[in-house]
Amino acid sequence: MSDFDYDLFVIGAGSGGVRASRVAASHGARVAVAEEHRVGGTCVIRGCVPKKLLVYGAHFAEDLKDARHFGWDVPDCHFDWQRLRDNVLSEVTRLEGLYGQTLDNHKVTVLKTRATVVGPQKVRLADGTELTAERILVATGGWPFVPEFPGSEHAITSNEVFHLDSLPKRVVIAGGGYIANEFAGIFNEFGSKVTIVNRGDAILRGYDEQIRDRLLQISMTKGIEFRFNAPFKSIEKQDDGSLMVHLENCDPIAADALLVATGRVPNTKGLGLEAAGVELDKDGAVKVDDNNQSSVPSIYAVGDVTNRIQLTPVAIREGQAFADSVFGGKPTTVDYANVPSAVFSHPPIGAVGMTEAEARNKLGAVRIYTSDFRAMKNVLAGRNERALYKMVVNAATDQVVGLHMIGPDAPEILQAAAVAVKAGLTKADFDATIALHPSMAEELVLLK
Repeated sequence: MSDFDYDLFVIGAGSGGVRASRVAASHGARVAVAEEHRVGGTCVIRGCVPKKLLVYGAHFAEDLKDARHFGWDVPDCHFDWQRLRDNVLSEVTRLEGLYGQTLDNHKVTVLKTRATVVGPQKVRLADGTELTAERILVATGGWPFVPEFPGSEHAITSNEVFHLDSLPKRVVIAGGGYIANEFAGIFNEFGSKVTIVNRGDAILRGYDEQIRDRLLQISMTKGIEFRFNAPFKSIEKQDDGSLMVHLENCDPIAADALLVATGRVPNTKGLGLEAAGVELDKDGAVKVDDNNQSSVPSIYAVGDVTNRIQLTPVAIREGQAFADSVFGGKPTTVDYANVPSAVFSHPPIGAVGMTEAEARNKLGAVRIYTSDFRAMKNVLAGRNERALYKMVVNAATDQVVGLHMIGPDAPEILQAAAVAVKAGLTKADFDATIALHPSMAEELVLLK
């Protein structure tokens, strides 16, 4: 028998922690996982799952209007925020139960409490209990970053937005990333007046410039307003409970809610990692090697807490690789090349591989193919909203090194196309594939 209480102690039962726990247990390890909030982590409890359900709900605003052009006699409809909110939260609770059931089925001990690191192989629970483990895995994810300015305590983040008592009539959203643009689309479709405020001069940095420009154009057409180069000065709460948002370089904005979506930071504060000898970077992320191992050999980390790529599937892949390598005798590393991503804006974006700018900087000679079109459904519905597909090709090898799309169902289409990019297929391979007609996806094999 081991001299330790557990072979593996995991701090954080999010996507990465749950995968690592159950896989390590399936390899025969004695595993415990501590979670101070709810099992499921950011994605399931307060992130991509409830957000995507709100996105689905928001789509009905346009779908109900469009249905009239397809022969349906749809009356004017009333939206009930509280009903959708409660249904979404019920689904989150159901999924939380399934995650807990999965851990229980694999005989993983779940401790619903905060745990901190007090040594290379020792943790302390909130009640003072100390436990030992041969290895510790930190999988505490990220946490919303809220900049400090007078009145910032009146802001909410993506943690609280799913629990709003009522739908705000006027929403100011701080930030220009995917969370800001997704909630801008959601609230706008629900009928709120939405203003995105960004301290910089562009949205969605890291995405292809043509694609993000198209989203900006469509968002403005839908009625979303933007304020660029406008850092926050202060927030004042009015007598009626509303907010007055004061910005640099532009007039104040009256709002009923301020949602701060200015990025997420690694959730390492107060975990005791530095005292235990774990090296963190300037943002508080755990520094790890290709095997997810920190500067302390017995302590590992996966997921957003490492600040490599903040995506749920990446955390899951890292958790799997850790468990297989350490407990399964199958050394595995994660390949971070060509990781697909999506923005569930209105309309959504899908992307994989290099942007045009990245390809030109790295490869020099590239060829660019685009298709700018109106989806068939939008044509009959009388919508002028246009989709844009873009392919980036290495001119020297004909290899497709990037695909970028904005339009209906773009993420669903992009997932399959990402396989081709990951496999290193060429533009000729795409051209040799017969189109599936009529579909939006066929544009990918018809690009000229």
